[in-house]
Amino acid sequence: MKIIDITNDTIHKEHICCCLSDKQSESGVRLKKEWLSNQFLEGLKFKRLNERGKVFIEYLPAENAWVPIHAPGYMIINCHWVAGRFKGQGWGKKLLEECEKDAKSMHGIAIISSNKKKPYLSDKKFLLKSGFEVCDTAPPYFELLAKRFHSTSPIPYFRDNAKTLRVDLGPGLDIYYTAQCPFSVNYAQEALLCSKDSPVPIRVHQITRKEEAQDHTCPITSYSVFLNGKFITHEILNKAKILKLLAN
Repeated sequence: MKIIDITNDTIHKEHICCCLSDKQSESGVRLKKEWLSNQFLEGLKFKRLNERGKVFIEYLPAENAWVPIHAPGYMIINCHWVAGRFKGQGWGKKLLEECEKDAKSMHGIAIISSNKKKPYLSDKKFLLKSGFEVCDTAPPYFELLAKRFHSTSPIPYFRDNAKTLRVDLGPGLDIYYTAQCPFSVNYAQEALLCSKDSPVPIRVHQITRKEEAQDHTCPITSYSVFLNGKFITHEILNKAKILKLLAN
């Protein structure tokens, strides 16, 4: 087993780890691959184990990252995931080392985590053991961690807009998503089906440019939910969870 680098030359024939057996998310995978193809031109790296499983890391220079973070000269990790039978074998560490090698001439590496373990966010405990430190926080639970390569490296931070956690679109449910996560694409579209079963307006917004993402009012841009203008969660909601949320 070895770690391989997915590029524009190989992405058409390689899997991207997510939704391997989920036929409903095929459109999300297709859009994710299109998104990756464009981001490869912006310096993005996607590396995974050459096995069928969820063992991968995705990162790119902060200037081109789709998150509201100020971190010039840093590499931003979008996603770092080891799951299933591959856990506990050191692959998480090896993937992180790949990122460090590619970022060796930069100030360091940064990643969004949380004060307590949350779905779709990297584990803070693992990051701290790997030499990261908490550099900034954003309500209600987000934390920005960085591994600075030099004592003189500037400290990255969340942009002010990432801490507002509000949108001004009136009453209703607003879901923002990007094509970065294939799960987000599928469930964001499923949310529209809930509008037939709920009197509450439901609006879905796709973020299609990095500038939009960098101006977002929440640290996580791949999927974020707002109810009556207030941030609720970054966790992906299926139809049942949305209807339950709107019923309360």
